[in-house]
Amino acid sequence: MERPVKFEHTRFLGDKRTQLVYDLDTWTESGIIDEIVAEGVGLCFGPDTLAEARNRGYSLAAVGDKRRLRKPRA
Repeated sequence: MERPVKFEHTRFLGDKRTQLVYDLDTWTESGIIDEIVAEGVGLCFGPDTLAEARNRGYSLAAVGDKRRLRKPRA
């Protein structure tokens, strides 16, 4: 999958509404990523690692994962 322009230098993209993190190197469904970017609820991590995403309370998304969408706090 091609990375979004805003997140072209990141591997892990977090969704503030669901607290899920997407690995852009392995993720194949572009619809979810496009929705995150369009609504402006994406978050990148520094350093760009899964460990940092988990440190902030995010969990790795898997195909078919469903979570309740919440309003982002920040």
